[in-house]
Amino acid sequence: RVLTDIRLVKASLAENQEKETGFKRMENLFHYGVKEGKMLAIIQPLSMVLMLAILVIVFGYGSVRVSTGSLSAGSLVAIVFYLFQISIPISQLTSFFSHFQKALGASERVYSILLTNSEMSMSNYSNYSNSNSLSDYKKNTLEFKNVSFTYSNSKNILKSVNFQAKVGHVTAFVGPSGAGKTTIFSLLERFYIPDHGTITYKGIPIHDIPLTEWRNKIAYVSQDSPIMDGTIRSNLIYGLDSYQEESIKQAIIDANLEEFINSLPNKCETEVGERGVRLSGGQRQRIAIARAMIRNPEILLLDEATAHLDSNSERIVQEALDRLMKGRTTLVIAHRLATIRHADQIIIIEEGKVTGIGNHEKLIAEHPLYRELNHQQLSFVTAK
Repeated sequence: RVLTDIRLVKASLAENQEKETGFKRMENLFHYGVKEGKMLAIIQPLSMVLMLAILVIVFGYGSVRVSTGSLSAGSLVAIVFYLFQISIPISQLTSFFSHFQKALGASERVYSILLTNSEMSMSNYSNYSNSNSLSDYKKNTLEFKNVSFTYSNSKNILKSVNFQAKVGHVTAFVGPSGAGKTTIFSLLERFYIPDHGTITYKGIPIHDIPLTEWRNKIAYVSQDSPIMDGTIRSNLIYGLDSYQEESIKQAIIDANLEEFINSLPNKCETEVGERGVRLSGGQRQRIAIARAMIRNPEILLLDEATAHLDSNSERIVQEALDRLMKGRTTLVIAHRLATIRHADQIIIIEEGKVTGIGNHEKLIAEHPLYRELNHQQLSFVTAK
């Protein structure tokens, strides 16, 4: 469950929360294992003693009955008795080696995970001073400088990407599927490190900023909006150490959730089910937006946040997004150009490269792909 939504866990800085939950569950499993081990430690010796006692009684009684002095009978009893004694330890020893081999195979992957370097150990904060707030720096841009990136040994996903996104403005990314738009977001969230180039925020390389501080500045709203098992409230404050009740109430209002939550018997304490199965797509999206509002981020990442919604849900969610985007540095991945027509800057990504930058009117006039996409979508809407 947690690994499936690892992006949400990391972006919400909820690693410690999930670690505590995991350790509690592992501790419960450990206690069950100890209990099982104690039972086996008592039952197995008792059963062995009982079996041996029965053998002694049977053969002792038999020896009295054949006390005529016949050695052949005694020899037979001794042989059978020793065979029974030897067979049990041998079977236990065989069982031990089989379980030992099974444990080695099962723990191999665990050891490799435990030996993996953590994100914190891969970061360099030597050039960053906690006494300097990012607001002190005059350069008001989020910038990619010659950024290239490859997933393991596959082909290059990003190839010398360069652009600047002004702080407090809306920048949209448009391009074919697989062009590298989502990879740009992953690099911004520091799930990966660029192979080449630098990403800076207000003039500071983001990898020089402490990871916790950097992710506290970011909120991510995707098209599938992952929801954790629990209540609406636990999802709204997911990953937060401190919060104010007023901010929760205001976020619920701004995200157009108030009417929906008030219609529920348990209000915010309503269980949403595994992965939010008791909620509609629009409700999940609005909870994700409210969660982002409570975090009050500086940078907002929107990955086609209204892609799979009906027209009514899309309108409600878009209203909530408009409130969330005010005054923030917003980066949007969009396939429907109608949702980004008024963006301050639109960046075209093709095959991992930036092939066009400008507003809607400029790109319509100068960029063939953007003009073609706009024409296709207008034709589709007209046909409908």
